[in-house]
Amino acid sequence: MDIALVTANADMLIALSAAIAVIAAVLVVSWPYFVRDHLTDRMAQVTSESERIRVRERSRLNGKERQISLRSEPKRIYKLVVDHLSLSATEDSETVKMLRMAGYRGEGPIVTYLAVRQLAPVGMAILMVLYVFIILHLEYPLFVKLAIVMAGAGLGYYAPPLYVKNKITKRQISIRRSWPDALDLLLISVESGMGIEGALRKVSAEIGSQSVELAEELGLTTAELSYLQDRRKAYENLAERTGLDGVKGVVTSLIQAEKYGTALGQALRVQAQENRDMRMSEAEKKAAALPPKLTVPMIVFFLPVLFAVILTPAIIQIMKL
Repeated sequence: MDIALVTANADMLIALSAAIAVIAAVLVVSWPYFVRDHLTDRMAQVTSESERIRVRERSRLNGKERQISLRSEPKRIYKLVVDHLSLSATEDSETVKMLRMAGYRGEGPIVTYLAVRQLAPVGMAILMVLYVFIILHLEYPLFVKLAIVMAGAGLGYYAPPLYVKNKITKRQISIRRSWPDALDLLLISVESGMGIEGALRKVSAEIGSQSVELAEELGLTTAELSYLQDRRKAYENLAERTGLDGVKGVVTSLIQAEKYGTALGQALRVQAQENRDMRMSEAEKKAAALPPKLTVPMIVFFLPVLFAVILTPAIIQIMKL
């Protein structure tokens, strides 16, 4: 009777595992069809922003009174908080630079970040007070409850910078992976006789399927090259927004080519090779780090299953004796 019960349980586990495997396979295969493609929306946003730059500059040159600005209007409640607390962030401040590196531009994101940085600790403290003192009724000393409340307030204070830094890291990873390919396309465009503005515009259109973030940055650089009085500033803005050494090296080459009239093709060829080598080196480092990282999952997940597969037939044979 026990053997039959063990056999039935084993069959049930096998059937359940097979069902889970089939469901997982179906989800993996069908998942790309449910993920929304943001490329079209982001490219449309870049195009719209470039058009706003063009309209603003034309209005300024024509002496119109009505000025058109790219800066998005912040929410009223955030604006009131920032004005009441007399908070401000200059164009050269670290906060503004950090938000630009994360892809947030204009006055709206700056005001929102400054307001949330002040409101989040208060909101988390109030939430923790309600949760600890009213909802849970924790049977702990008062200082322990106050420590929990302070920990929640600290989490609210450090959560916005951590979120922005996480956005910066993801954005830099996407740009770093696609940058060598973008340099190859830029080199081909320049050597075919295109100007730097046309080459950057062409690369931004082609590289969008690989990295939306890089396409956005190149599109903004193209707009700045067309309408900023100092072209060097446009290149420096690209390096500042990305914060990557590979981009800074290319920007230096572009600035030198603009200033001294040096050949741009050879410099781009060298920079493209160096960035490809850096990308390959990074991939090799990640591959070399895989065996130590896989040790714990193999011990925890694979070895028990392997022991079960090896020992279960022996246990069943022993139980039949």
